[in-house]
Amino acid sequence: MDATAKKKLDKRLIIVSNRLPISVGNTRHELTITPSVGGLATGLSSFHQDNNGLWVGWPGATPSNKEEKHVLQDRLWNEFNCYPVYLSATDLKKYYYGFSNQTIWPLFHYFSSNCTYDASTWEGYKRVNQLFCRRLLEVVKDDDLIWIHDYQLLLLPQMVREKIPDATIGFFLHIPFPSMEIFRALPWREEILRGMLGADLIGFHTYDYSRHFLSCVLRLLGEEHEYGQILMKNRTVKVDTFPMGIDAEKFLKTAQSNKVAKKIKSLKNHLNTDKIMLSVDRLDFTKGLTERLRAYEVFLEKNPRWHGKISFVMICVPSRTQVDEYQLLKKDLDELIGKINGRFSAPGWTPIIYMYRSIPFEQLVALYTLSDVGAVTPLRDGMNLVSKEYLICQDINKKGVLILSETAGSAAELGEAILVNPNDIDKMAQGIKQALTMPDRVKKAAIEVMNKRIKKYNVFRWAEDFVEQLLYTKSQQIEEKSRLLSATLRQELLKNYREAENRLFLLDYDGTLVALKKKPELARPDSTLVKILTALASDPKNEVVVISGRDRNSLTKWLKKTKVNFVAEHGSWLWKKEGHWELSTMGLTTEWKEKIRPILEVFTQRTPGSMIEEKNFSLVWHYRRSEPELGSLRAKELVDDLRDLLIGTGLQLLQGNKVLEVKPQDINKGKAALHWLEEKGYQFILAIGDDWTDEDTFSVLPEFAWSIKVGLNHYSKALYCVESPDQVRALFTLLLQS
Repeated sequence: MDATAKKKLDKRLIIVSNRLPISVGNTRHELTITPSVGGLATGLSSFHQDNNGLWVGWPGATPSNKEEKHVLQDRLWNEFNCYPVYLSATDLKKYYYGFSNQTIWPLFHYFSSNCTYDASTWEGYKRVNQLFCRRLLEVVKDDDLIWIHDYQLLLLPQMVREKIPDATIGFFLHIPFPSMEIFRALPWREEILRGMLGADLIGFHTYDYSRHFLSCVLRLLGEEHEYGQILMKNRTVKVDTFPMGIDAEKFLKTAQSNKVAKKIKSLKNHLNTDKIMLSVDRLDFTKGLTERLRAYEVFLEKNPRWHGKISFVMICVPSRTQVDEYQLLKKDLDELIGKINGRFSAPGWTPIIYMYRSIPFEQLVALYTLSDVGAVTPLRDGMNLVSKEYLICQDINKKGVLILSETAGSAAELGEAILVNPNDIDKMAQGIKQALTMPDRVKKAAIEVMNKRIKKYNVFRWAEDFVEQLLYTKSQQIEEKSRLLSATLRQELLKNYREAENRLFLLDYDGTLVALKKKPELARPDSTLVKILTALASDPKNEVVVISGRDRNSLTKWLKKTKVNFVAEHGSWLWKKEGHWELSTMGLTTEWKEKIRPILEVFTQRTPGSMIEEKNFSLVWHYRRSEPELGSLRAKELVDDLRDLLIGTGLQLLQGNKVLEVKPQDINKGKAALHWLEEKGYQFILAIGDDWTDEDTFSVLPEFAWSIKVGLNHYSKALYCVESPDQVRALFTLLLQS
C-alpha cells in the first residue's frame, strides 16, 4: 500500500482527546480560532476531516457565559468538525495540572519520586472523564468509531462502554506504559486498568509498553491473554503496537522551499560555526535537558579543539509554567547554561544558543536541515517525533547524525542512530564526538535506511493501521458473540429437550458447573448445584454424566447423592448408576510416575504457590496460586522439558486452565463419553465444558447434539457458547421448568 494513500472510511470517526486540534484566543474582544501544530493534531486532523469525522475535546479556553459557549460551539462544529468540552478552573487544577500531570505523567515516565497521590485530584480526574463521557454521548451515533487518546482519559473507554455496550472503541496511549513494579504503586491501579479495558483495541507505541500493560492486567486483574488478546468474560480486547509516524511529505516539501533556503542562509551567517548541534524539546523533567547540557560540557572539556567550531542550539518550549516543579527546572536550566557559556565562551563564539520559546515551522525545518547533529536524549519518552522530524529533513543533504536515547520509544525503529544511555554523561559526550567525526558515507547510509522507514510508516499510515485493526477486532468480537446461545436458540434447545424421550447430558465440572478457584478444594458444589443435578438426574428420560479431571473420591464425596454418572481423571474411571467405579481402559500402569514425579517436584520448588496432585493414573501440576507471569513461564519450560521425554512412552501431556497433566494417551474425555453415546439412540444430547480437555468431548458428538463452550473462544469445536457457569445453571433451570 502507498504510504501516502488516505483511505475513506464507511463509518464516522469520532476522535476524543484532552485538547482539540485548534487553539482559541481573544484578539480585541474577538474570538480567534487557529489550527494547532504537532504530530497528533497534524496526522489526525487530516484523517478525521477526510472521513467527515468529529473531534471532541477541550478548546483551550472556556468562555465566561452560556451565550459565548454556544457561539464558540457552533463555530467549532461548523468550521472545524469539533465539539468542545468546557473545563472550569477547578477542573484544570484537579484533573489536568493535578492527577494527569502530577501523578500519571511522572509515574508512567518512571519518576515515581515526583508523584503525588492525592484523593481529591483523583476525584477531579474521574469527574472530568465523566464530563467527557456526557459530552461524547451528546453527539455519538450508532455505528460510529470512537478513538480515545492518551493519559488524561484513561477512564473514558469503560465509562462509554457502560453507556453503549456495543460501541466500537479504540484507545491509544501516547506516553510509556510502565513496568508492573512501577505501576503497582498507583493506589487506583485497578480502576485505571479497567478503564482502559473498556476499549476494543488498545494501542501503544512500542512492544515493551504493550508487554508491560498485559503484565499488569494479568497480575493485578487476573485476566489472561493469548497473543495480545485479553479474554474477558463477555468479549475479547486486543492489545497491539503501532509506532506513530510523522507527516514526512510535509517536512520534505517545506525543507525544499525557497523560504527555508533563505532562512538557512541567514542562520549560517548568524551562527558562523563549522558544526551545529540541535535539540528541540518541551520543558519537562522527562526530557533529560540538564543531563544533555552536562554531556556537552564534558565534551567541551575533553575536546578543546572543537572550541569555536560548534554551536549547540537548544530550543525549549515553555510547558506547564504554573507548576512549581517546572519553574524550578527552568531555573536550574538557566543557571547551567549560564555556567557553561561563562566557562567556555570566547569573543565571537557562544557555546550554547538558548531559546526558551516555540519557533515558526519554517524556522524549525531550517534548523533541522542545517544542523549536523540532532540530540534527542530524553530520560523516558513515549515515542518522540522530533527524532523523525530531524532525520526526514536530513534527507536532502544526508549529512546529519542523530544521537538518540535508548529510552525513547523511537529507538525501537531508529537503531542506526547513535543510541545512548541518557544517564551516562561520559558516553553521551563520546556520542557527540562520534557524531561530529563520523565519515560521510556512514552518515548517508544510516539516514537512507531510517528515512525509508519514516516515509513508509508515516502518521497517516499509523492512523489507518489502527482504525483497520479496530474494525477487524470488532468483527472478531461480533463473530464470537454470534455463537452466544441467544434467546431464540435457547427456545429451540428447550423445544428439542421437551420433544425427546431419551436425553444425555455430558457436563464438565470446574469452570462449567462451578467457577474456577485458586485452591481446587474450594470448588465444592453448593446446595443450588446439588438440587439442579439431582432434579435433572431424577427425570427417567435423562442420563446425566459429569466428566471431570477430578479424582474419584472428590466426585463421589461431593455428588454421589445426586444420582448422576461420573467420569474421573479425564476419562480414567467411570461411575455408572449401578454404584461402583470401573476402569475405562484395561492395562493402565503407574510405573512411569517414578520418572515424571521428580521433574514436577523440581518445578514445584522453583515456583512458589504451585503444587502436585497425584491421581490413580495421572500426575497433575497446578500453578493457579502462583504469581501469574512466573507460573506461565514455568509452565512453558515444563512443557518443553516433558514433550521430548514423553515421545514413544504412550503418555500424553494435557494442558488445561492453569494445570499440566501427564496421563496415558488412551485416556481422554471424548473416549469416556463414547461409553454413553454408543449405548442407545439419544434424541437430545447436551455437552458443556470450558477447557481444552472438553474439546475431546465436543469432537465425538453427533451432528444434532448441542455443544456449548463456557467463555468466548472462537477456536472451540463447540457450536455455541455462554459467558459463565451462572448462565449454565440458568439454562438448566429453564430446562427443569419446561
